[in-house]
Amino acid sequence: MTQNAPGNDYPLSEVPMHARKGLASTAMVLLGFTFFTATMFAGGKLGVAFNFGEMMAVIIVGNLLLGIYAAGLGYIAFKSGLNSVLMGRFCFGEIGSKLSDLILGFTQIGWYAWGTATAAVVLGKYLELSEGTVMGLMVLFGLMFCATAYIGYRGLEVLSYIAVPAMMLLLTLSMWVATTKVGGLDGLLAIVPTTTLDWSTAITLVFGTFVSGATQATNWTRFSRSARVAVLASLIGFFIGNGLMVLIGAYGAIVYQQPDVVEVLLLQGFAMAAMAMLLLNIWSTQDNTIYNFAVAGCNLLRTGRRKTVTLAGAMIGTLLALLGMYDYLVPYLILLGTVIPPIGGVIMADFFYRYRGQYPRLANARLPAFNGSGLGAYAVGTVAAFSSPWVAPLAGIAAAALTYVILTGVLGTRTANAPLEDL
Repeated sequence: MTQNAPGNDYPLSEVPMHARKGLASTAMVLLGFTFFTATMFAGGKLGVAFNFGEMMAVIIVGNLLLGIYAAGLGYIAFKSGLNSVLMGRFCFGEIGSKLSDLILGFTQIGWYAWGTATAAVVLGKYLELSEGTVMGLMVLFGLMFCATAYIGYRGLEVLSYIAVPAMMLLLTLSMWVATTKVGGLDGLLAIVPTTTLDWSTAITLVFGTFVSGATQATNWTRFSRSARVAVLASLIGFFIGNGLMVLIGAYGAIVYQQPDVVEVLLLQGFAMAAMAMLLLNIWSTQDNTIYNFAVAGCNLLRTGRRKTVTLAGAMIGTLLALLGMYDYLVPYLILLGTVIPPIGGVIMADFFYRYRGQYPRLANARLPAFNGSGLGAYAVGTVAAFSSPWVAPLAGIAAAALTYVILTGVLGTRTANAPLEDL
């Protein structure tokens, strides 16, 4: 199959305008991606540390920053038709970009393993299944969740059109019952925090939960028909979608001492709804996650066989699930929030500063094997994120972008001059 065959989603080239999508399609896919159980645990920590007004302020600020970051990359994806791993060839070099391929691919396969294991473990606890049966479910889910990603963008889109409205209905039902139980808005406003959390840590939690996903949302915003579609879809997915997940987690922690909406639905007596939410919630993110892995793998291996890489990634993720990935979520989230955001900072600095908002066609670009400015800036950004007492992901993005601008000015890194062509 050629890389540009129908359904293969242009893994090594720009998405042409005739294949672009509108706002409803792009936003729905991004909402399916951001509606994810793990995000709720960040909300759970906020719910017990702030009064309701302060909590809402933290959620709005944190997710607005996340949405703006995703929208910035989304705009570049629309303009270029490229995703983050392909943009990496410009800012890191032909061979240097393999670093970002490995980082982005590795982190996504870890997410896939955790989600696969979570679905099987939670279902196993509810149905009181044996350990062997739970392991079998991991294998089943590992193969099932990649089916829509194997199809491509169209598969993700169809699942999202089914899953997102269903999840919205279940979330609305759960929040209404929880609000009634706590005594309405007056009851929420009267709740006294039981722990403390400073604003910097709180914003880090909110921004960091899905900043890795925002960095790779270019896989779908590059299909946007216009800049407006790319920016609005990013804000809908990451400001509204991720914000809703954080809010639901906070609600659950306040009312039921449980941030996971699946567990909350069980406590509310909606057992079937809880199992439906579990599968829809995880599947609609899992297929996006393994799709992310596939496009990173295609760039790493310089192959257009996206479907083959998708299946290989699903098998690796399933194996990691069987080996116990379920127990490593917290350190994994910290790792994601540290090593991935600086990539986005370098990409944005490269596009807006060095290329003045317009890449040449990738096939015609004369790119070096390594871009020292980009690799050096990424290293500085990662160190800054690791050592920052402030919001670590934001520090990493800012440090990487600023360092790239400085190094490019000092070293005089040339652009990949090539004729510009319409997509």
